[in-house]
Amino acid sequence: MKEYYLGIEATLEILGGKWKALIICNLMSGKKRTSELQRSIPGISQKVLIQQLRELERDGMIGRQVYNQMPPKVEYYITEYGTTANGIIDVMCSWGRANIAIRQQQGEEVMLLENNPNDE
Repeated sequence: MKEYYLGIEATLEILGGKWKALIICNLMSGKKRTSELQRSIPGISQKVLIQQLRELERDGMIGRQVYNQMPPKVEYYITEYGTTANGIIDVMCSWGRANIAIRQQQGEEVMLLENNPNDE
């Protein structure tokens, strides 16, 4: 039996780490191929991306559609269960924008490069 002391532990087990929330955020706008995800998440290696996608799929957050064609085509999408994390992701985006603004006011050279449609 898995035991948690705080609910956030269960959340972080699925959404924790550097990449998973970014993957989910990118998939909120629709299905994406692995290469599209990798381009939209600077700094993630293909190996790590595939590992994170497998974990999110195992946890039921995303699904994978395989097309029977040559060359093979695979698309990832948010599952109905995965959409339950939208509120969490939205709050993280809002907090991040506010954090950037505070740091800028304090003189730190930091900026938000672009407004992701899911980051509003």
